[in-house]
Amino acid sequence: MTEHHLEPTPETAIDVLSRETAPVLTVEPGDTVVVGSLDAKGHLERQQKPGEVRPLMFAPRAGHCLTGPIAVRGAEPGMVLAVHLVSMRPGEWGWTVAAARDKWLVRRLGLADGPPSHLLWELDSERGVGVNDRGHSVALAPFLGVIGLPPAAAGEHSTIPPRAEGGGNIDCRELVAGSTLYLPVTVPGALLHLGDGHAAQGDGEVGGTAIECPMTTTAVLDLVTDPAVPGIHAVTPGGRITFGFHEDLNEAMAEALDAMLVWMQSLIDFDGENPKATALALASTIVDMRVTQVANDTWGVHAVLPHDALG
Repeated sequence: MTEHHLEPTPETAIDVLSRETAPVLTVEPGDTVVVGSLDAKGHLERQQKPGEVRPLMFAPRAGHCLTGPIAVRGAEPGMVLAVHLVSMRPGEWGWTVAAARDKWLVRRLGLADGPPSHLLWELDSERGVGVNDRGHSVALAPFLGVIGLPPAAAGEHSTIPPRAEGGGNIDCRELVAGSTLYLPVTVPGALLHLGDGHAAQGDGEVGGTAIECPMTTTAVLDLVTDPAVPGIHAVTPGGRITFGFHEDLNEAMAEALDAMLVWMQSLIDFDGENPKATALALASTIVDMRVTQVANDTWGVHAVLPHDALG
């Protein structure tokens, strides 16, 4: 198999999702890609002080600064793209901002009338530690906020909301190195976009941003014709994960849980008259429901079945 390298340049970066965008790289199933991406805003230069305005890849900017799209030869709707995440290495710096947008949560927290708060981070990948300008130190757990395919519909689509169709801005902190994310193919070639590096984030991304940073990602891309479960799902070092995305938190939760019950029924022989209800009863004892993110106008929820949940 071949290893391909792709760096973020004006020719390889994009800030919208569209099936009409020509691929910047075409690979064979099973190939490895080593992809560089800028931070979500697309800074061409690092900030020297918190919140400093520096030149950007796109000005004005429509959405996240992503690298791609990458086409996988032979990918067609009906197949599933498997993104095996081998490694993710943050750049040397990152930033976080909170209360920068007028949103319901910002108003609910009483922060709408005040200035936003910025943090500037120094990132040490070797030690796995980030330290900000206020002296706070956190452990790094890098992942990509955006791993996704364009919607099937024509035209340009925002990178901001996560979608059950194509994924995108999933913002799931479980998708660390060693994970495989499964994305149902939406368009011929798949047209994978990668970016929005996060050096660390809590479940929910409650302030609207994580430690936003450049990232170098190594991934193996493959095609699957018999996925374990319909829809977007993942196998991570911690467990199996299913996702729900919806404007209604209850519906997002139900979507993620419903998919997990399907997965559990494929793994475990539930006998009796109502195997799905039995799966739900068992899920109530071993499956964790987590709010993936609250930051992107569409709720994200993920269900986690830990690998060691069953004896």
